[in-house]
Amino acid sequence: MVSATLLRLARRPFLALAAAAIALPLAIGAAQADETFITVASTTSTANSGLFEYMLPKFEEQTGIEVRVVAVGTGQAIRLARNGDADVLFVHHKPSEEKFVAEGFGVRRFDVMYNDFVLVGPTDDPAGVAGTDGVEAALQAIAEAEAPFASRGDDSGTHKREQSLWKAAGLEPGSDWYRETGSGMGATLNTAVGMGAYSMTDRGTWLAFENKADYRIVSQGDPQLFNQYGIIAVSKEKFPHVKLDLAQQFVDWVISPEGQKLIASYERGGEQLFFPNAGGAS
Repeated sequence: MVSATLLRLARRPFLALAAAAIALPLAIGAAQADETFITVASTTSTANSGLFEYMLPKFEEQTGIEVRVVAVGTGQAIRLARNGDADVLFVHHKPSEEKFVAEGFGVRRFDVMYNDFVLVGPTDDPAGVAGTDGVEAALQAIAEAEAPFASRGDDSGTHKREQSLWKAAGLEPGSDWYRETGSGMGATLNTAVGMGAYSMTDRGTWLAFENKADYRIVSQGDPQLFNQYGIIAVSKEKFPHVKLDLAQQFVDWVISPEGQKLIASYERGGEQLFFPNAGGAS
């Protein structure tokens, strides 16, 4: 009769093999699950406004794809995507976006939504900006009064637009009254409020901003303040590791009727922050 000890010893290799056979697919499945995410390089405005917090859980629930957002200025977001460190680019400076695609870094660019930029300042409006006609006149009033102005100074889409507006107004700000924060929109607004300075912001971030104190919008409505957002899947030909299939699912969902409806339904304080306008590729 074979002893119980010998039977146990004989069974051990088979038990080990069985355990390995069970563990291997589990390990593969876990690794695959860990890969079911995409990285989206986007702007601080889409994050600060709360839009992603509102939209992404719905996409993730439907698809099982986790979206990891890196919220930085548009310039930095584009640099991340150009380095292959993102699967999707979601920003708001169309000339830079079109260049990104033309140089082979992106597949196609789609319009997603728009809002506008506004100039904000203290209620007493020391530069008399509220009485001006158009954004160029508003900037001229600020420069003539040498009233403090807080700029992001970070190569973001907002900063790029602000710089183009100063140029259109025939001005080159750079004196002591013009301060560059090198920070995102929320931080720049906090700096502006703290130092009594004017600033330019996208409307979405302004509506979501909770530290307005005695600040208000002093200039708005100029066509030059139009703010378009675009979305691009990063090229797999340029970066083989990019998760293009997952990225394209996200892009398609954002520009789909469902995604567009969600964007339109997002409000803060009863005001709509973004207006969907997906209408094709460029």
